[in-house]
Amino acid sequence: MKLAKTLLLALGLALAPAAVHAQDAPKQDSTTQAAAPAPGSATQAAPPAAAQSAAVPEVAPVPGVGMPVNEKIVLQDQYTPNGRKALWMHDYILVPMMVGISALVLLLLMFVIVRFRRARNPVPSRTSHNTLIEVIWTLVPVLILVAIAVPSISLLAAQFKPAGKDALTIKATGNQWYWVYSYPDNGGFEVISNMLQDKPEPGKRTRTPADGPRLLAVDNRLVIPVGREIRLLTTSNDVIHSFAVPAFWAKIDAVPGRINEISFKVEKEGVYFGQCSELCGARHGFMPIAVEVVSPAKFAAWVKSKGGTVPGTPSQPLVTPAAEHPVDATTGTDKPTPGTATPPATSQAAPTNGNN
Repeated sequence: MKLAKTLLLALGLALAPAAVHAQDAPKQDSTTQAAAPAPGSATQAAPPAAAQSAAVPEVAPVPGVGMPVNEKIVLQDQYTPNGRKALWMHDYILVPMMVGISALVLLLLMFVIVRFRRARNPVPSRTSHNTLIEVIWTLVPVLILVAIAVPSISLLAAQFKPAGKDALTIKATGNQWYWVYSYPDNGGFEVISNMLQDKPEPGKRTRTPADGPRLLAVDNRLVIPVGREIRLLTTSNDVIHSFAVPAFWAKIDAVPGRINEISFKVEKEGVYFGQCSELCGARHGFMPIAVEVVSPAKFAAWVKSKGGTVPGTPSQPLVTPAAEHPVDATTGTDKPTPGTATPPATSQAAPTNGNN
């Protein structure tokens, strides 16, 4: 009996603090509970402006231009001078050489298999060397390497040639797993570029056909003017990334603590896509690049919409000559401006004939 009382007393002491805390907890007012908006309701507060994504872009990509194409095994069409030169070298130098060498090796192999098979050569040949053949297989590879080296060195020199003084400088900073583009020549503003998702997420817009293909579309594109040389500086805030746009023949690593540079000039307006081309972590495959090439006028308007500045653009409208020097409609002469003295009229002598 005493044991049962002791157990009941211990159980009561153990439950007492919970009961006290339950009584001390204030009850929620029913009116307040009813006034609280339900998740997803129309009265729920909108996300802050910083969380809102960019609007759908006005320039839509053209299928097959600046993007990969299904079942296509050749290189993308090129839209920069260096890219066109590299594409020409690939199509008219490298591919013919590869096909020719492969065909030659295959024919020689088939000839040896048929000509020197056991049925036709019961006694193997004991030829140890052939001077002519050795000279040929030494000189021909040397000539092939020279034919490849000359245009290759020229292409590398053009690809890594420093940009001119009139080039537009843009800095691309890699992060896990997004890009930050800054425009130091236009006031230093920045644009953060993230991949667009196909599934709806709160505070973010989903990918549309106007944005681009799946896994390549971004919320904010890198915008550059057409026909102007671009000086692209790359770096990283965490691990090694790589900025690569195949249609520009441009690829350069973004290394933490280091600034790399490459230059290019795009010759056609449009939208071009690329990706990070250096393994940079779990979401490496979800770090696309989208470049929008526009006219100089549209680029200047876009820069101003981002709060940037355009060098050479006057901050105030210039005074027109007509407003600075108004013309009198009756006499056709300039009207005097307020506060200025009118020059005295010069007397003109009456014309005389030669008889006076």
